[in-house]
Amino acid sequence: MRLRYAGACRLCDEPLAAGSEAVYERDTKTVRCVECPTPSAEPVGDVAGGSARREYERRKQGREQRIRADHPKLGGLILALSEDPQSTRAWERGAVGEELLAERLADLPATVRILHDRRIPGSRANIDHIVVSSAGVWVVDAKRYRGKRPELRVEGGILRPRTESLRIGGRDGNKLVQGVQSQVSRVTAVLSDPSVTVTGGAVLPRGGLATPRRRVHGGRHRRALATAPREADHRGNSSDTGR
Repeated sequence: MRLRYAGACRLCDEPLAAGSEAVYERDTKTVRCVECPTPSAEPVGDVAGGSARREYERRKQGREQRIRADHPKLGGLILALSEDPQSTRAWERGAVGEELLAERLADLPATVRILHDRRIPGSRANIDHIVVSSAGVWVVDAKRYRGKRPELRVEGGILRPRTESLRIGGRDGNKLVQGVQSQVSRVTAVLSDPSVTVTGGAVLPRGGLATPRRRVHGGRHRRALATAPREADHRGNSSDTGR
């Protein structure tokens, strides 16, 4: 519905201005963001890509309902001859990326615990994958960019300070690294043992690996995230002390 008065989402506390669209829950007489999942859609298990796929379906169904309501006679034809907007298709690509990575992570030993699609309390965001082993904890963010490869851009070094930046398809990708760093901080904050090593990585299926310490791992380093927990778990310790 379109709100007559300003309010706040009961799930994420995001302010909702008067006139904005929101979901009104009659039983509790509260409102929530359209983007927030319904309580029944909250993740109840380890389903890789679950949140992204639910968001894709929600947007896809919402668009179909709007088109059919606005064009009762031609709605079906319009839907058949048009595609979902890029912003909607991006959620499907994201879900596929998480599912592909989950398949690779499933090859790790049974002693390694893998958690998928974990919501961050008080936020709309989620952590795609958390890998827990005797070597430490890996926080993994899966990103799928069609036809785009990551690269490390190094500038300066002689007459001006040396800087490194992540580029994905020629565009600035440093926000991706910053997002992973934020997730690492959140996971570190809830661990009761401060000696546990928490390492973050952003994986681009069929692309490469970006981590806060070394922005891009390509070529022979692409399997680093998948092999490090396996090898470290067999040794019983880790040589990576980065946090």
